Amino acid sequence: MKALKKILGIFWIVLGPLAVGLMAWQAWSKISLAEPGMAQTNTALQWGIILLIFIPIAIGLVIFGKYALMGEYDHLPENSEELD
Repeated sequence: MKALKKILGIFWIVLGPLAVGLMAWQAWSKISLAEPGMAQTNTALQWGIILLIFIPIAIGLVIFGKYALMGEYDHLPENSEELD
């Protein structure tokens, strides 16, 4: 199980930046396909908001993966006495 957690840690570390890159590429594509003028402005605004919300989530994935790779989740407390 510890090996699986470490492998998934690598997966999360890779997934974060990859997802941001994919979404940025998709945003660029959709904005460039929109009609010039108000439609293009609205599309850019929508994608800007989507990226603004998703980038911190992707950073969290990388941090989560880093901790999983370091073995921080190898022993999880089973009751409140183990939290010390």
